[in-house]
Amino acid sequence: MPEPNTSWIAFTREVSPTIVDCELTHLRRSPIHVDVARAQHRGYERLLQSLGCELRRVAAAPDCPDAVFIEDTAVVVDELAVVARPGARSRRAEVKPVAEALAALRPIARLVQPGTLDGGDVLVIGRSVFVGQTARTNSGGLTQLREALQPFGYTVQGIAVSGCLHLKSAVTALDDQTVLMNPAWVQRAEFGRYRVVDVDVEEPMGANVLRVGHALVYGASYPRTLERLRALGFAPQTVDASELAKAEGAVTCCSLIVRV
Repeated sequence: MPEPNTSWIAFTREVSPTIVDCELTHLRRSPIHVDVARAQHRGYERLLQSLGCELRRVAAAPDCPDAVFIEDTAVVVDELAVVARPGARSRRAEVKPVAEALAALRPIARLVQPGTLDGGDVLVIGRSVFVGQTARTNSGGLTQLREALQPFGYTVQGIAVSGCLHLKSAVTALDDQTVLMNPAWVQRAEFGRYRVVDVDVEEPMGANVLRVGHALVYGASYPRTLERLRALGFAPQTVDASELAKAEGAVTCCSLIVRV
């Protein structure tokens, strides 16, 4: 459950009717049923509310196929919101309305050309920030994020990623001491200070988990890994995000969780 005396805002964005034209990097295009994706997204939003989040929907962007994946537009820490510059040119129109919404809660820093960065490539664990170096996030984006966060005591480290879209497709945090990982896509040694829990080999996409305080949100499509997590004492709340997964999305992608 959320931490005592802590409030959370979950920014989300409606599934676009054009999601069928989403950007794809590692998956083959398959039919996406917009009504099903929207129903799953509403279930996701309800789960966030049940965990104590105040839900705030940023205005819909019907001409932006990937707009539901709002995480990619910014990196938010307690002191600052860093507005991203997505690596896919088609996604850059998504950013402005999210930045305007965040400006009411945080000072704003902005990435500029030629840096690119997707929020899905940024994993924050305490004061340690890991940044995937992928087709969506370049060295310039990493450098600019480091310059924005270092004054607040964050260390920012680049991480090589292969075989998946974003760093958080390969590894996410279960708590401040434990990460969930697909070791085929990221080097275990990069996270040597943490306890590493591997996904089941039959569930390569199962490394993506969303933290809301002490609560965890997890995709229902990975029952073997879920059983492994429960055996270790974790208690994720599950949600069906299978239709959104066809667009290379997952549970972290669909919200920006801001502590207030």
